[in-house]
Amino acid sequence: MHRLEASIEINAPAERVWSLLMDFPSYPRWNPFVRSIEGNPAAGESLKVFIQPPGLFDGEHYFKLEPKSSGRVLFHQGEVFSGLLVPLLRQSLDHETKQGFIAMNEALKREAERR
Repeated sequence: MHRLEASIEINAPAERVWSLLMDFPSYPRWNPFVRSIEGNPAAGESLKVFIQPPGLFDGEHYFKLEPKSSGRVLFHQGEVFSGLLVPLLRQSLDHETKQGFIAMNEALKREAERR
């Protein structure tokens, strides 16, 4: 297994950030990494996610919102990768996939902070 995580502080309330994350149809407009999500966003449900760049292994992706003072939130996203190809793809995960996380975090920040 291999774990990646990227975080960013966003000057917007957690409710606004969560609303953007749950608005799957808007992803193609603002998200450079997760291009689309299909499914029911409920505990225990699986979602079909298309990311750029795609990979050939299994992963469990997560979002975590940590409310801060003054209506700010610290957004974390990460993924735990598993499968036989993970050791072979570790360098790509640590570079290209991590850059995708960072690009999405920055895009989410811009979108959430738009007035």
